[in-house]
Amino acid sequence: MSFSAPLMLVGLALVPLALAAYVVAQRRRRRYAVRYTNVVVLASVAGRGFWSHHARHVPALLALLALAALLVALGRPERTVAAEQRAATVVMVTDTSGSMFAKDIAPDRLTAAKAAGHALANKLPRDFRLGLISFGTEVAQLVEPTTDKQRVKVAVDSLKFGGYTAMGEGLDAGIDAARTPVTDPDSGLPRRLPAAIVLLSDGANTRGRDPITIADRAKRLKIPVYTIALGTQTGYIEHTQKDGSVRREAVPPDTETLQEIARSTGGRFYQAADAQRLTEIYRNLGTRFSSKKEKQEVTAAFAGGGLVLLLAGMVAAMARGGRLP
Repeated sequence: MSFSAPLMLVGLALVPLALAAYVVAQRRRRRYAVRYTNVVVLASVAGRGFWSHHARHVPALLALLALAALLVALGRPERTVAAEQRAATVVMVTDTSGSMFAKDIAPDRLTAAKAAGHALANKLPRDFRLGLISFGTEVAQLVEPTTDKQRVKVAVDSLKFGGYTAMGEGLDAGIDAARTPVTDPDSGLPRRLPAAIVLLSDGANTRGRDPITIADRAKRLKIPVYTIALGTQTGYIEHTQKDGSVRREAVPPDTETLQEIARSTGGRFYQAADAQRLTEIYRNLGTRFSSKKEKQEVTAAFAGGGLVLLLAGMVAAMARGGRLP
């Protein structure tokens, strides 16, 4: 829970002060009772049960709780709820470098990424726009953000291995695509939809700009980047030498960079060590993007609760003898 007017909570200091004043008043009342000489009346009071004796504190307790609830209401409390998101832009930024040929993810990393791309396209709401960026040595926007998910699926199936890993350049292109404006059907004016990027990579950046620097741009534009590290630490690809021998090259994913990108942009980092896990991640992201977190003010609940407590305290006090404690 958060508060839109947190400075008003300073008033909560009144609660312990009111409690202290009540305790002092009760001690003075007890001292007066000790000096009281009407033994018959004292005996009748002493004969009351424990709960009957302490019931006199109930009105004061209810009044203190009412005060606390009303003071909290002044701070305008808010709770975070999940609200349906009717339209948004999601951009898949997918690694197609040579390391995606590694077979530690069966049948190979790129084939697993294609299946996951289909899962995301199937899960996104109909009115969501989905785009596709590929990056190897070169970066290409294969599909601009569109509601035509079939076009995206066809483009996903066309992904091919090639070259080095220009992760930073791919992320930069993804940001540009995510910021593509759409025409508002009501006003006819261009507007930008809420956007998110799904960045999948299986290795370290080896070409172009530093992806951490590019992530700062996404942060400034409030575009969260959800990163997926594909592959295992033992993954490798094979190179055939001129003499016919085969050389193995280790291609572990760069989890540290991907974690930092997700953290700094407000996204989330995932690690996929098999094809099933990767598809599950993309499917879950499709569901996640269909809702957004919103703050909902709950001032009325606290104010109403405070008034109910105050009324209950007054009723309890009147029932005890027609006066407040």
